[in-house]
Amino acid sequence: MTVSNRLGLKHVLSVSQFDREKLQLICETADRMERIRTSQRKMSILRGYILANVFCEPSTRTDKSFEFAMKRLGGDVGSINDVHVSSFSKGEDLEDGLRSLEACSADIVALRHTEDDAAKRAAAVLSIPVINAGAGREEHPTQALLDVYTLVKERKTTSEVIHERIDGLTVTFVGDLKNGRTVRSKALLLSLFDVKMRFVSPPSIAMPESLRASLRERNVSFTEHESLEEVIRETDVLYVTRTQRERMDKAEYLKVQGSYVVDAQLMELAKPDMVLMHPLPRTGEIAKAVDQDPRAAYFRQIQNGLYVRMALLALLLDASV
Repeated sequence: MTVSNRLGLKHVLSVSQFDREKLQLICETADRMERIRTSQRKMSILRGYILANVFCEPSTRTDKSFEFAMKRLGGDVGSINDVHVSSFSKGEDLEDGLRSLEACSADIVALRHTEDDAAKRAAAVLSIPVINAGAGREEHPTQALLDVYTLVKERKTTSEVIHERIDGLTVTFVGDLKNGRTVRSKALLLSLFDVKMRFVSPPSIAMPESLRASLRERNVSFTEHESLEEVIRETDVLYVTRTQRERMDKAEYLKVQGSYVVDAQLMELAKPDMVLMHPLPRTGEIAKAVDQDPRAAYFRQIQNGLYVRMALLALLLDASV
C-alpha cells in the first residue's frame, strides 16, 4: 500500500487509524475549507476527480454531505444509493461491483453498507482510497471525526491545540448504545484524550462488552447509568442517539423507544456551556423546542461534516489546499 499524502493513510476505515496528530491536521484542514467555502461557492481543488458514492443503506446527511463536499471541491460524483436498481440486486457481490466502478475511472469511494466488514473488504481489492461511510453496527469514522471537530469548535477557548480543548471534559452518551455505531466510533476516538465518559441507556440496549473492554484497555474512566438526571449536572458534552429501530424487532423497540427525552426542563439542569449533540435523524429524543437553545449544536454538526469530508477527500487525494 503506497501512501503519499500528508494524512499518511490510504483508506479511512476505522477511528483506530487516527491519533492526535492526524486529528489536528484534519481540524486545521477543515478550518481552511470553511474559510475558502465562505469566500467562494465552488473550488477547483479536485477538478477532474470522480467520487463513487455507494450507499447500500438509507442515508441523507452522510450521502449528501460526501456528494456536496466533492462538488464544492470541483470534482464529480457517481452515486449508487438504491441497490434495487443496481447490479447488487442481481446478486453481484460487493467486491465485483466496486472493482467495476474503479475500472470506470472512479478515483475514490465512499461506502455505506449493512455489513460490519464491508469497508475493509472493499479496501482489500481496490487500489483507490476507500472511506467507510458507516458499516453495520461497528464503525462510522467520518461521523466521529466531524463530532470531534464540532466539539473543538464549540469549546470557547483560545488554544488552537485540540487536546487542550477536549482534555478534562465529561462526555455523556445517551440512548441506544448497543446498536449505534456513532457511539462506538466517537467513544473510541475520544479515548485519545483525557476525558470521563458516562453511558446512559436501558439495560437491554446498553453498550456492548466489546466497547467496555476497549475503553478499559485505553484506561478510560467511564460509568454506566439508567438515569440521565443522575449525570446531567456534571456533563460537559451530551451526545444523544436515536433508538435503532432497524436493528431490533418491533417488541424490543417499543419497550425502549422514548426512554429519554431532552427537553427544556432537562436543559435547565445542565451547565450553561454544555454542548448538546446528536448525529441525526432524531425520532423524539430531543424536543423541537430545544433547537432554539444556543447549546444545541446538532445542526452545526451537519455543516461541520461538510468541511471535514471536504478535508478528507482533499487529503486522501493529496490535493493542494
